[in-house]
Amino acid sequence: MIIDKLHKRVQDKGMVCVGLDSSLDYIPQEMKEKYQDTDQIIFQFNKRIIDATGDITAIYKPQIAFYEAYGIKGLIAYSRTLAYLRSEGHLSIGDIKRGDISSTAKMYGKGHFEGDFETDFITINPYMGFDSITPYLPYVESGKKGLFVLLRTSNPGARDIEYLESEGKKVYYHVGDKLAQMAEDFMGECGYSSIAAVVGGTHVDEAVEIRERYRRLYFLIPGYGAQGARGEDVRMYLKDNNGGVVNSSRGIITAYKKHEDGYENFDRYTREAVLGMREDIGFEG
Repeated sequence: MIIDKLHKRVQDKGMVCVGLDSSLDYIPQEMKEKYQDTDQIIFQFNKRIIDATGDITAIYKPQIAFYEAYGIKGLIAYSRTLAYLRSEGHLSIGDIKRGDISSTAKMYGKGHFEGDFETDFITINPYMGFDSITPYLPYVESGKKGLFVLLRTSNPGARDIEYLESEGKKVYYHVGDKLAQMAEDFMGECGYSSIAAVVGGTHVDEAVEIRERYRRLYFLIPGYGAQGARGEDVRMYLKDNNGGVVNSSRGIITAYKKHEDGYENFDRYTREAVLGMREDIGFEG
């Protein structure tokens, strides 16, 4: 199953997920002048990051908003990036956060598990109800695709809804408990399910309880770096250096900006950012 592939990648390469939030503002001026067309600029930027980090990165996560914002050419770059990741044998998460039901969700599944935008995992939002998840299950049943479902997110506004109390427990625990039941039907040999959860690393008070409560859910952990979560914080959501991937976007893809010779040594500084992140979290590979 796809979760077994991810588990093995983390075991071998570490728990880093590189977020390809590839805004034109983040891209070196020299690269913009060289390639000129938006789709080429973004794709070549992504390709350079992937080539510099592929052997030390478990999975890549392009956030679709950063591509939709540039229209058709942005989506061409998104498609080319996913195709390149597949051709190089890398895993990917299409960070699309869809949250609709019925035929609409079915078409989202077709759009992002097949065709031009095909990816290994997608992120989805369950807060419209669990019938917003079921249309994707045939893809999960195939063993080739997986879901990262929003559980408890990293933003401060998570407390507005996710932390509300209902029937003696927080809303996100209602979501997590139901998700854990659903996940049991899609377990991999690694002991985790291909139905996984997004759990923000910026809230640490309940980290131990969440990891213990959802032992068989794999986690996508955003919030490291720019959003404030530290290595010691996100480590609490892992188990034996596995059980989840930790996302960093700006901290990696703009690492070159911290140095005067950033563009000339773009590959080196990008790679060093991933290596430093692995070490900070505690990877012992």
